[in-house]
Formats: sequence, structure tokens, C-alpha cells
Amino acid sequence: MSESGPERWDAIVVGSGLGGLSTAAYLCAAGKRTLVLEGHYIAGGNSQVFRRDVHGRRYEFDVGVHYIGECGRGGVITSALNGVGLAERVIFRPMDTDGYSTLVFPDFTFRVPVGWDRYRARLLETFPDEAEPLGRVVDILREVATAGRGMTRGEIELANLATDAPTFAQWGLAPVTSLFEKHGLSAQASAVLLGEQGDYAVRPSKTPVAVAAGVNDHFLHGAFYPEGGGQVIAGRLIEAIRSYGGEVRTRSRVERIRVEGGKAKGVVMAKTGEEIDAPIVVSNADLKRTVLELVGEEHFAPETVERVRAYRMSLPLYCVYIGLDSDLASELPNTNYWIWGTYDIEGNYDCMERGELPQHPGTYVTLASTKDPTSPHVAPAGHTNLQIMAVVPREYSVWNVERGPAEGGRYHRDPDYRARKNELMEKLIEVADRAIPGIADHIDWQEAATPVSQERFTRSTGGTAYGIELSLDQAGPLRMGPKTEISGLYLCGASTPSGPGVASVIRSGVVAAGSVLDRNLLSEVLAGNVIGDRDALPPLREDWDAWKESH
Repeated sequence: MSESGPERWDAIVVGSGLGGLSTAAYLCAAGKRTLVLEGHYIAGGNSQVFRRDVHGRRYEFDVGVHYIGECGRGGVITSALNGVGLAERVIFRPMDTDGYSTLVFPDFTFRVPVGWDRYRARLLETFPDEAEPLGRVVDILREVATAGRGMTRGEIELANLATDAPTFAQWGLAPVTSLFEKHGLSAQASAVLLGEQGDYAVRPSKTPVAVAAGVNDHFLHGAFYPEGGGQVIAGRLIEAIRSYGGEVRTRSRVERIRVEGGKAKGVVMAKTGEEIDAPIVVSNADLKRTVLELVGEEHFAPETVERVRAYRMSLPLYCVYIGLDSDLASELPNTNYWIWGTYDIEGNYDCMERGELPQHPGTYVTLASTKDPTSPHVAPAGHTNLQIMAVVPREYSVWNVERGPAEGGRYHRDPDYRARKNELMEKLIEVADRAIPGIADHIDWQEAATPVSQERFTRSTGGTAYGIELSLDQAGPLRMGPKTEISGLYLCGASTPSGPGVASVIRSGVVAAGSVLDRNLLSEVLAGNVIGDRDALPPLREDWDAWKESH
């Protein structure tokens, strides 16, 4: 606090995930001085990268951006970046259009191509004995996805759903398993249709058809990777925020969001107790921590508190980061690998909900070296950057931990924790090596991150990267935000109606900013409008480093 009183801003954003950075960029572009406060040493949330120096060589690993959709002409991501003048500043590299994802099952492999027509044809070719019912299911998924896309973009009103989108009205909010069962699909065909469901981590029987269809649709319009890695999106948004009069501060954890007389008044910083004033506060922090800790349940209606306490968090992820001493990537297509040792995906969730690791965890393998082969940061010349991920249980006990780091628990050097972490790392490396032979014999560097690590760095409840579970009883309007019952307090991020995923959280930021400004920013942005002054952005530089920009 200065002699003249607390520091004052037009708006404060708590948390620097892509939802928070998008909110701040649009508020700044619209003329509101906005401050972003981030507790970690680097901004970007799950879009951040980290670097490792190994024997004089450097690798750069993505935390959460591995492949994304909505990056083509008119896509949500490209439109949102264009809306704050960043259209030419982020380049998206397409993945293999004949198989951006490769689904590896015990008896066959299925490559997912771009385009609904090609996808349908390949499915029917793979399962000729189920051609008629499978074709009908794919058609329903496509119709539901198309309607969902129209609703997301404001082209279809919820009130007119029965007439404008009858297939969505019939199937959109039904469990995807009921759709498969009604049409008599085999376990194999059903598993292929859900082959990328690790992108949202919900058991099939709780997954709305709209979610399963929407995720397929998201990538069937094109799968991409940002040149330079996920940090580039965060770095460019930070560049816009600073250019338009805002500020992003790292190592600046908020202790409390101040509410007085039912109105947001600013924040109180951790450690220093400093107060910063603003009539608008947007939380990009974990939803439960926002309501129950940062704001405090005494400021919300009892039914709101009960609702938030009842929300289930998505299952978290376990991640392995590997550097190989060979150029394996030059031999492989630009594809993701989803390795399933079983067709019983529902059974895997039964195990995880019991707090047990499945015998055959769904395993995701991705190679940054094939997605961005010209990057100077991904891996040293002649080496390969590879990551392995799996959905895992929520319980701390899985990792031999009693208390999470957000509550002060210490775990990193605990031998039981490290033993469990290493045990799963070796198992997933073995699974990946069966699909891509040669991984295990060429490891130059390996490390792993558990859900406990995720909680430590992002303070997410349960260590999830996906927010509250995107299930039948927690989807769409059943979620909170962007506006809350507290005047001046708004929400953005994965737990809002926009949902998880890069495009969704960026959309949540645009929607939150629009709610603050009382204008339909999303429609403006999708129409191609640019908010703010492109000329205020700095000249492009060849030596620009997103990682450094984000500190």
C-alpha cells in the first residue's frame, strides 16, 4: 500500500490459465486496466511448458497443450486470437490429416482421419458387419455435434431446440452408452468411438452424447499444434495484455478475494497481506477454492455453497516426460497414440473410482518432435521429445500421500511417494514401447508428474486439469458462471459452462469479458471483429521467447 492508499485497477483476474489471460486481454483491449495475478513463477496455467537441461542439452516439455482443434479459418481459437490482434502471431501446424490420432487396441489399430465423411467411411470399413447401425450412430453423433456447435456460437437458441435441432433434443443429454446400446454396437466399435475420451476423462455411462460427439467434432474439423508449443498462446496473450495497458504478475498468490456488502472490492495478497482494489474480479482459479476459500462461503447463498461442495472433480492425469537420444520422430507420422489394452473402458473407470489403478490404463503418447520439428527448444538435434499420459484415480492414497500440497502437505522427497510414481512410470513406458518400439532403449531423460504435482502448481482440487467433471449432471447450464450472485465477481475456466480444453477455456475468457462489458463479445469475435488497436502491439521479433515472456 502506498501513501495514497491501496493500488487500484479497473479489473483483477486471479489465475493466468488461458481462460484468465483471454479475459484480461479482452478487458484491456476494451479499455479496462486489468491486472492478472498468478501464484506460480510462470504464467499460462496448463498451457505452460518447462525446460530441462540434461548433460548440456535442453528439452522443453508441454504441460497441457498436446493437440487442439478450432484452429482453422473461423475456429474459436483463431477467432479469439484475431479479436485481440494476435492472428498472425500464433502459427498452428496441422497434424496428419489421414490419422491425427492412432487408436491401438488388442486386436487392431484405427487411424482417425480429419473429416466426418472420411471418419464414417473408415469406421464402416473396419466394422463391415455393423455397417448399418454404426453408420446411423455416427450420423446421430454428427447431427448432435453440429447442433452443439450452433448453440456454442449462438446460432441455435435453447428454447428452439426441439424444432431447430431435434436430434440434439432427443440424444444430446442422454448417456452415450445408451446410444450405443440402442443400436447394438459391439464393444470394439463402441471403444473406437470413445478412443480419445481421455481428453475429458468421464466414464462412458456418465458421458452425455453431446460431449462425446463434440470432442470428435472438435478434431474432425482439423487437429493442430501451436508452433513453439503451448506457451506461445499464453505468451502472445500476455503480450497483448501488456500492450493494451494491463499487467501480468507471477509469484503473486492471492490469499482472498475481498467482498463487502455483496460486492467484489479487490483482493488480498498472500504473505504480504497487501490489498489491491478493483470493482471487477474474475477468478480463473479452481472453482471450489474460489467459492469456499478465496471468497468464502459466507458470501454466497447456502444453496450455492451446497451445489459447489457437491460438484465432482474430473479424474486427474499422470504424465511422463521423456527425452530420447535418437531421432525416433523422423520415422513416425505426426499422430497421437491412444493405447487401449482393453475394450472395457467403463471397467477402467470402475477401478479408478475405487481408488485403484486399472490393469490396462488408457495410455496417451504424443511426440512434440513430430508436431513441431523445427522448434529450437523441443529437443536437441538428433533427439526426440515424447510424453506419456494416463487418467488415474483421485485419491492421495494412490500416491502414498496423506495431505495435498495446497493444504501444506509435503510429499516430493517421500520414498513411498517416489516409489509409487516410478512404478507407474515404468509401466507406462513399457506400454508405450509396445506401440512404438525403441522407446525404452533410448531414454536420455525421464521424469513424471502426478496429480499431487498438478495440485502443487495450479492448486486444483484433486489435482485435475479438467475442472469439475463434464458429466450428465454437471454439464452446460448446470455449471456456474460467468456471472455470479456477487456483484462484480465473475468466473472463467474449465469449470464454467464452456467446459475444459484449450478452445473451451479461451471461449470462457471471451464470454467472461463480454459479461463484464455487457456485450456479446463472442459473436463479435466469431464475426471477425478486432477489439483494441493492433498498432499498439510490439513488432514481431525472431528472438521472441514465449517462456521468457510468461515470467
